[in-house]
Amino acid sequence: MFRRTSDTQPLSDLPASTDRVTSVIGPGVVWKGQLSGKGGVRIEGALDGDIQLQGLLVVGETGRINCQELRANVVIVAGAVRGDIVAEKLEIRSTGRVWGNVVTAAFSTEEGAFLRGQVTMEEHVEITARVEPEAEDAEQATD
Repeated sequence: MFRRTSDTQPLSDLPASTDRVTSVIGPGVVWKGQLSGKGGVRIEGALDGDIQLQGLLVVGETGRINCQELRANVVIVAGAVRGDIVAEKLEIRSTGRVWGNVVTAAFSTEEGAFLRGQVTMEEHVEITARVEPEAEDAEQATD
């Protein structure tokens, strides 16, 4: 009755470290600055700065993000995001609030979700993580 179309990439096709939460910014934490890398991140606190993540980003009910742009493979919003979102898949839960434009290949919302902005659907959205020069140096030193 319901079939997955071959155009969308299921979460199970992502590498294991990116399809689950491996890091948490807790409810009492306020982070100011850029967040980038690979892996799954859950935000329950406040983050003020741009995000570029190759993997899953979950904004919990107590999570608050204020940014110019948020880029991640999969974004689930149950809290608040003020800024543009670029994602392969975006899900806004019933408690989620988004103020910003969205570019995505797959989009879903629950009843009660809020979005103020434009949604642009693309056939494919490419997300690549920025690697900071210091991280590259550390990787090369260990090789």
